[in-house]
Amino acid sequence: MRLIATTAAALFLSAAAPALGAPQHGMAMHGDVKYGPDFTHFGYVNPNAPKGGSLSRYAIGNFDSFNPFIVKGVAAADISVLIYDTLMAASADEPFSAYGLLAETVETPPDRSWVQFVLRKQAKWHDGKPVTADDVVFSFETLRDKGSPNFRSYYASVDEVERIDDRTVRFTFKPGDNRELPLILGQLAVLPKHYWADRPFEKTSLDPPLGSGPYKVGRFDPGRFIEYDRVEDYWGADLPVNKGRWNFDTIRLIYFRDSNVATEAFKSGDYDFRAENASKTWATQYDIPAVRDGRIIKRTSPHKRPQGMQGFVFNTRRKVFQDRQVRRALTYGLDFEWSNKNLFYGQYTRNRSYFDNSELAATGIPQGEELAILEPYRDQLPPELFTEEYQPPVTDGSGRMRENLKQAAKILQDAGWKIDPETRKLIHPEIGPLRFEVLLYDPQFERVVLPFKKNLERLGVTVDVRTVDPPQYVRRLDEHDYDMIVISYADTRSPGNEQRMYWSSELADASGSANWVGAKSPVIDALVEKVVAAADRDALVHRTRAFDRVLQWGYWVIPQWYIAYDRLAYWNKFGMPDVVPDDGAQVVDTWWVDPALEAALGDKKP
Repeated sequence: MRLIATTAAALFLSAAAPALGAPQHGMAMHGDVKYGPDFTHFGYVNPNAPKGGSLSRYAIGNFDSFNPFIVKGVAAADISVLIYDTLMAASADEPFSAYGLLAETVETPPDRSWVQFVLRKQAKWHDGKPVTADDVVFSFETLRDKGSPNFRSYYASVDEVERIDDRTVRFTFKPGDNRELPLILGQLAVLPKHYWADRPFEKTSLDPPLGSGPYKVGRFDPGRFIEYDRVEDYWGADLPVNKGRWNFDTIRLIYFRDSNVATEAFKSGDYDFRAENASKTWATQYDIPAVRDGRIIKRTSPHKRPQGMQGFVFNTRRKVFQDRQVRRALTYGLDFEWSNKNLFYGQYTRNRSYFDNSELAATGIPQGEELAILEPYRDQLPPELFTEEYQPPVTDGSGRMRENLKQAAKILQDAGWKIDPETRKLIHPEIGPLRFEVLLYDPQFERVVLPFKKNLERLGVTVDVRTVDPPQYVRRLDEHDYDMIVISYADTRSPGNEQRMYWSSELADASGSANWVGAKSPVIDALVEKVVAAADRDALVHRTRAFDRVLQWGYWVIPQWYIAYDRLAYWNKFGMPDVVPDDGAQVVDTWWVDPALEAALGDKKP
């Protein structure tokens, strides 16, 4: 899911902030924006980066649709980012700030009860027609009513959208504190109303769609590749939010059936850039001549992104996982320390929070303002939440887990599970055998799951591991047709409305929703709303920590691991900015082809 240092003082906000409620060039979630109204470019780009050349990357699986906004089908990778402009563009070196893209100005009152955008006169679609307020209204209503159910949750607090005139649109919000909503609406991908007038939005299609962004769909062959071609007369090319960005003439995504094949294809020169997500591959597969002689660059790039929880996710719609104590017991079956040493070459840190690598993570025991937030829910929360620090089970890394498995066995026994004397398997009188399937789409992850399976089998638990092709995996994910999956929650430095998508009770039974665990918790719902309504950064930190703590003690997932850097491998033909923002390397939109490096590489690339 979505790669992510400071800039020169001249780029900082240098003048007095505009009056609240007045039209502005940008907006911050809390406090002031970093870049003033006269800024010329973001501080992590090269404003003089040359245009031209190509960037080729890989994708896994297939695609059968160019509509990334609906449940049906598998959309082509990156299509929404590359071909559709949004009202505002986020910066990668602030917790959550955005600046005008399609919108020339944004206006909101002090209580943020509404937001109004005025579109730029020069904004146009690729067919030359202007982007209008009618397009914005159409986009919002279409995504809310016909798009993925996650949009309904994301936009749930919007009461009304109005066309004020051809270039002005206003969103009015329902009562309640939701300071993030103006920025959320700024993220709206604007769709062309006239293009969709005679096309069914809910159906998959491979007709290249009309956009307004820096790229348009070029050549493609489903199952093999898709190319995005830079729009030569892109209307927004010289805007401050775009200066120095979108430099490649062509961005090509090549599809492979699995990561192993994709890795070998990269080393053979079939594509240019790879963000490596497999520790074993990073440690063992790059000792090749092209790396040793500098044709391929292999490097790590630190970032300051919160590391959303990655873990084995329980589907609590399944009866076997509805008991929190069962979920807690199975957590003892993962031997992270052994896996990190023997499978991951010591590269990872154990997840323990849904906001690791940030100030938002809950640690210690709740105190002060965080305790006050949790106190009204004390009777609905585990008592240990108030007296103990949450920590996943640990081992000595030897592979001998006797004590952990003994603890798991006791928890299960207390929950009513007994060993059947004939099968030697755990069974419950009301549920039956303790058996579940781990659903995967990448064969590389089987080596991670199999030791976990082996440990649980020593307890009398039957674990089946099934790897399916990505399209089937997506379909089963949308229908919540799985027992356990591996998910990484993509959280940000400024969490808010997206948490509704992950945790809202309202979405637990909705097809296509991101409430993967099937949570239906009034406490979680209430805490999500508190996070959304945080009036300032201090309140957001305390509320997010309280929310994080409740998730930790809910045992919704078995925590896995994270790294606080990106692993990058690329053929040595690229230039890149000197500054890496807090969100990490912005490869697709800020790198460029260096003609001298490309010429030097020449025919040395296979």
